[in-house]
Amino acid sequence: MRAVVTSLALIVAFAATFLFPLSSFADDGALTSQLENLRAKYTLPSLAAAVTKGGRIVAKGVTGKRMLGGDTETKIDDRFHLGSDTKAMTATIAAMMVEDGKLSWTSTIGDVLGADMPGLTPAFSRITLEQLLSHSSGIPTDDEEMIKLYFSDKSYDYSLHDYRRRIIAEWGSKNAPKIPEGSPFQYANFGYVIAGAMIEEVSGEAWESLITTRIFEPLGLTTAGLGPQATFGRYDAAIGHRIDDDGKIIPMPWGPAADVPTVMGPAGNAHMSISDFAIWADWNAGVGRRGPALVKPETVERLHTAIVTTPEIKNPKPGTPKTGQYALGWGLAKMDWTSRPVLTHNGSNSLNLATILVDSDHDIGIVVTTNFPGEKADAAVREMVEWLYRRYGPNGQTPIQ
Repeated sequence: MRAVVTSLALIVAFAATFLFPLSSFADDGALTSQLENLRAKYTLPSLAAAVTKGGRIVAKGVTGKRMLGGDTETKIDDRFHLGSDTKAMTATIAAMMVEDGKLSWTSTIGDVLGADMPGLTPAFSRITLEQLLSHSSGIPTDDEEMIKLYFSDKSYDYSLHDYRRRIIAEWGSKNAPKIPEGSPFQYANFGYVIAGAMIEEVSGEAWESLITTRIFEPLGLTTAGLGPQATFGRYDAAIGHRIDDDGKIIPMPWGPAADVPTVMGPAGNAHMSISDFAIWADWNAGVGRRGPALVKPETVERLHTAIVTTPEIKNPKPGTPKTGQYALGWGLAKMDWTSRPVLTHNGSNSLNLATILVDSDHDIGIVVTTNFPGEKADAAVREMVEWLYRRYGPNGQTPIQ
């Protein structure tokens, strides 16, 4: 159970294909060289990165092995786990429901799910969709009660759709939201599980189906999927790794322990290649104006607009801002090396780590992934993002061809 708690805690760590000529990108070799330098420095199995500008991938690369100590080289089309970077996709699906008139940002849990959950506490019932997606609802970060619900053996007795609703009803009938002093922000995976159930209720479709047909397919994300990134029984992706209490590193290619419980999907279980992850970044960097028209550009702007200010971090890591804001599935932060706040998010299932940065003012997207968790992975990813922004960003010295 300790490993499970660690897994959930680390999750909290803050266009169709023709639009992107993926085989045509500029890279003078420096990107791949820097990837390898950082991969070796932090002894990671794999490290991948890509940069987009104005509708195309201008640089991408990958280095390392699919498994630490293994022989198979990681390939550019290998799938990496995105963790909580999935949240922005869930928020975008919610925005689709708003545009369709099936939800509003002020729709409450009670409005949408209350008829089938008559025992919900009144304060829980009043939580809005916007509050859920901005982590400002008063629902806490994963606690012991939530973890028991996620991992309960009762999940095997119900469909995924039904079990998602059951855990919402059970927690919501016993608990009420509590807004902390100062900032209402509390990073809550459970809030995204609830938002996923609300989306399912008004659409009549499973969240897993919607993210596939409304996000992956329109954008041409051919490597995208849900759950562990490797095909069951094959080492055909950059597989995740677990670090146990004694520091032993264990490859985790498949099975229930290779990802978060499926009921948590809306909070973070997507995977895809670095190229496809870059397409998602670029679509957001263009504020949806290049197409495909998943939602209107003004709706994308709404998703990117800050809702809540996050609490101040007393001793932030180097390059990490002391405070920031959270929009709908996106964080906003001013880095030492950016002129103003940019969209960003980290994602980890405790076996992998991914990060995304979107600077819509300059139409730039940056994505970095590794199939390893923890502090070394975090340091490598942060250094790589900064290096890429300084090199390919608005003040960079590398020309975009």
